[in-house]
Amino acid sequence: MHERQSFFTTKQGVFTILIVILAILPLLMSDFQTNLLGRFLAFAILAVGLDLLWGYTGVLSLGHGIFFGFGAYITAIYITIESSGGGLPDFMMWSGMTELPWLWQLLSNPVAALSLAILVPMFVATLLGFFTFRNRIKGVYFTILTQALVLTMVTLIISQQQYTGGSDGLTNLQTIFGFSLSSPQTQLVLYFLTLIVLTVVFFSSLRLVNSRFGKVMVAIRDGENRLRFSGYNTAHFKTVVFTLSAGLAGLSGMLFVMQIGIVTPTMIDIIPSIEMALWVAIGGRGTLLGPVFGALLANTGSTYFSESFPEVWTYLMGLAFIIVIIYLPKGLMTIGDKLTKKRRGSHANQSAGKPTKL
Repeated sequence: MHERQSFFTTKQGVFTILIVILAILPLLMSDFQTNLLGRFLAFAILAVGLDLLWGYTGVLSLGHGIFFGFGAYITAIYITIESSGGGLPDFMMWSGMTELPWLWQLLSNPVAALSLAILVPMFVATLLGFFTFRNRIKGVYFTILTQALVLTMVTLIISQQQYTGGSDGLTNLQTIFGFSLSSPQTQLVLYFLTLIVLTVVFFSSLRLVNSRFGKVMVAIRDGENRLRFSGYNTAHFKTVVFTLSAGLAGLSGMLFVMQIGIVTPTMIDIIPSIEMALWVAIGGRGTLLGPVFGALLANTGSTYFSESFPEVWTYLMGLAFIIVIIYLPKGLMTIGDKLTKKRRGSHANQSAGKPTKL
């Protein structure tokens, strides 16, 4: 029990140090770099939510891009309406439309839009989780199902050109709440807003996994049948975690689109969904802290390699992923665990070598 409390205290300490560093970095970076890091922080929120589902509950989703996309698209619709002064966007006029669709009219309200950016992913996840987990669809079958959902939604978005902008997505996002999205001051505010949200999400998730509910999550991951025989409705617990994880993905998409000012179907396709799972795997499943580092490091590395080695950067990223998976199969957090065990072993050996005082 003492070791477990020490483990969680260590996580809190390391994360606090990380947050302090991230709060100072904007003073040392350019506006572009700050904006880029803000996007990565939004990804980290999604990674924490995915770790709750996969790392702690043992349910792998390769379709979280669609929940991220719901949050991004709903937020982008509101920003598009505000940026156009309530008028029709260009792509709607090109499609022959004369007035805003009812859904766009609903999302012209900022409270409705920002609320639905989180609630819609949660609603979809609840429906999907209810029917799949209730019928005991799990493992690779559930993973394939989530990928199929992504493919279906991306195809639908592209086909509905007059409502979604098609393959071009929603662009020319200029203002939010009257503030210019291209303004360095606005981007700095959004950066710190994302940092605060990540902090709240992390500590709330840490408290959740350390609670009785969290113990049930881990029990589902390690032995669902045994838990079910003990009288627990595991489908209910998995649906709740899946819904929570989807809500965090929607929140991530909302914050991301505010900082990048554009959303396209390619951002929510199958490949980005797989990359999201890689962030968790690289950082370390079932740690919460690991996925945060995984999201930040993977995206930073991707940006650096693409700028420095544009012709071979995908190979370099792939090589980095392979090295981590081979030598650190449990993620980067394994390094900390190994150092801790080594230090404990060293202390134990020193204690064993000391003569006992009378």
